[in-house]
Amino acid sequence: MKITRIRDAVAPIPSPMRNSVISFDKMTISIVAIETDVVRDGKPVVGLGFCSNGRYAQSGIMRERLIPRVMERDAAELLDDDGGNFSPQRIWAAMMSNEKPGGHGDRAVAVGAIDMAVWDLVAKIENKPLWKVLSERFNSGAHLDEVLVYSGGGYYYPENEKTGLIGEMERTRALGYRLCKMKIGGADIDTDRQRIEWALGVVGAGQNLAVDANGRFGLDEAIAYGRMLEEYDLCWYEEPVDPLDYMAHAVLAETTSIPIATGENLFSTQDFRNLLRHGGLRADRDWIQPDPSLCYGLTECLRIIELAKTMGWERLRTVPHGGHQLGLHMAIGLGLGGTESYPGVFQPYGGFADDVEIVDGMTTPPEAPGLGIETRAKMIGDMRERLELG
Repeated sequence: MKITRIRDAVAPIPSPMRNSVISFDKMTISIVAIETDVVRDGKPVVGLGFCSNGRYAQSGIMRERLIPRVMERDAAELLDDDGGNFSPQRIWAAMMSNEKPGGHGDRAVAVGAIDMAVWDLVAKIENKPLWKVLSERFNSGAHLDEVLVYSGGGYYYPENEKTGLIGEMERTRALGYRLCKMKIGGADIDTDRQRIEWALGVVGAGQNLAVDANGRFGLDEAIAYGRMLEEYDLCWYEEPVDPLDYMAHAVLAETTSIPIATGENLFSTQDFRNLLRHGGLRADRDWIQPDPSLCYGLTECLRIIELAKTMGWERLRTVPHGGHQLGLHMAIGLGLGGTESYPGVFQPYGGFADDVEIVDGMTTPPEAPGLGIETRAKMIGDMRERLELG
């Protein structure tokens, strides 16, 4: 059993909108295929993966460092103890060999894209959906029969703010989502208050709406927004300040009662340890949001979840960021508090499989082997073309 080839390609996912910090009109991601000599139904088993939006494609790091390190290893070194499947942990270690600690930046994204493909491959070889593999290996066989999914979105619509935002919220609710997220911080506080009230006019109760500042605010502005948001009893206040400003998080948590959510731009176990040590977050109400395909992959994300447990955080307070199928499998198999979906943006890589049904904000476990990328027609078509897969 061996890996015969690892391919990567760049996939453009431009979207004509912005958050409070960046525009997505030139956004790209890396996509990955891991080919093996394992044969199922007369065809080699191939693992597929990609990185989340927001950090751009990582071809250089993959081609110059990570992929060669994996391919140079003896095949047996990449297998689990009984040789019956590939070991995600050993492949991860191969990618990270000869890398200095610290400096968790774009290499975390490159590793995350390949690591997603590794886990897809492992689950396909076991002929199980990934959530089931995670349940058996890391959750004593338990899993969720249904899981909360929320929609990421609520972007700014220049020259069309009211109708653009309301229309997006109405489309999202029509798809079955109950909890919707919207952006703040890209306008003044009075304009954002009006936008929140427009959104609440569609979604109803404050617990059906979360807001995301994308780390835009300094502490004083974050506190001012937090006090304004308390009036609406919203589900959470996401990335209110720079993700690495732990003191600002701590002061904000002492000053406001609204739940805080953060973590998508922290890329390692060490980063999350510092957040939970020094960020003042409250395990009874706040949320941690690692992005598994940005923070060195699911392999590292499992360590982050275990770390949080040792620091008093239940798994239900973890909600993966990213808006794609990996987070869905994690939430189901590991018993997390839910996961994000991008049903309307970053296509064809945002959202879940074509046959996933959302009912009152919940969905049930998918049954396709691996991540089920092949059950999302436009996405698998794009991956096959760009990766030149047969």
